[in-house]
Amino acid sequence: MGQTSMVGAGTKMTTMGPSTNRHEPVSDQDQKRVALGYLQEAWAEARLDGIDGDCLAQACLFAALAEFVSTYGEEAAATFTAGLGARIRNGEFSLELPRQ
Repeated sequence: MGQTSMVGAGTKMTTMGPSTNRHEPVSDQDQKRVALGYLQEAWAEARLDGIDGDCLAQACLFAALAEFVSTYGEEAAATFTAGLGARIRNGEFSLELPRQ
């Protein structure tokens, strides 16, 4: 069973529930959806516990970059992050909030 959350203006993202068969192949895109669901849940819990959003963002970026370095090495992680400025300016990470 999945859960649906709003991501951006009118865009829905469905997260898959845990697989009942751990040996069944799951696509990278599906794994990313599941991972995002876990992170959204953890983020919401931390906010309920009073953790500031900026602190969460910095901790998440640190953990993500540490994982990239651990997996791919420092040079590959540096190359990946070098392109983030342009992607941010192009709006890839901007969420349009619904107007009330």
